[in-house]
Amino acid sequence: MNSLSRFYLPPAEWALAVPALREDEAKHCAQVLRKREGDLIEVFDGLGQRRQANLISVSRGLCELELHDSGADANTSEAAELHLAVAIPKGKTMDLIVQKAVELGVSSIQPLLTDHTVVKLDAKEANKKAQKWQKVALEACKQCGQDRLPSVADPVPMNQWLSDLDGPETVKIMASLAPGSKSIREVLAEVGDVCLLVGPEGDFSDQETRDAIESGFVPVTLGDIVLRVETAVFYASSIIRYEQNL
Repeated sequence: MNSLSRFYLPPAEWALAVPALREDEAKHCAQVLRKREGDLIEVFDGLGQRRQANLISVSRGLCELELHDSGADANTSEAAELHLAVAIPKGKTMDLIVQKAVELGVSSIQPLLTDHTVVKLDAKEANKKAQKWQKVALEACKQCGQDRLPSVADPVPMNQWLSDLDGPETVKIMASLAPGSKSIREVLAEVGDVCLLVGPEGDFSDQETRDAIESGFVPVTLGDIVLRVETAVFYASSIIRYEQNL
């Protein structure tokens, strides 16, 4: 098992003659973990690449590195991606959702404000929340050995997100309590990239459900038991990742 301390080294640093950990990563290295010159660490770029490195200078604002030539280069295989869009639950539950979504290999996370969402945010608060959750995602990558850093977008109203939804073709799945919803396995007959949409406690409003279906989302059932938001995310994500990795 790899016991080296892991740090995020942004892609732009890798091409420099002397790459370095900066700001929060440098502070964590120097002050929290108390690393010293000559110590061996592991760095990753958030895009799939990791390397071992020796610290050649250490301070709380800058830790210069010597990257080893050997290491795991960026994974260029066409792995199927899972994109998560989820209604923001109250309290600190979103922190847990982000953390576990990273561990499950989610590629991106879109927090949503829905008709039944208790949390209300203006643009400034939304951006602040996104920055916080992006840090949670980074810490989860460092802890679990994930080399790909998912992006966490600013929270937006669901209708805005649906109207702006674009990009590569994906299988669009919406966790739903509605009668007649299909099984995940049935929808994933041909597994590729997937966008998973999970609503708030009490599910989406009728209008939101109609809007999602019009945008190409297929309602799927997660069983007879009504799940909390975080449980629905973990359950559905686990099934999808299992199917994608077969």
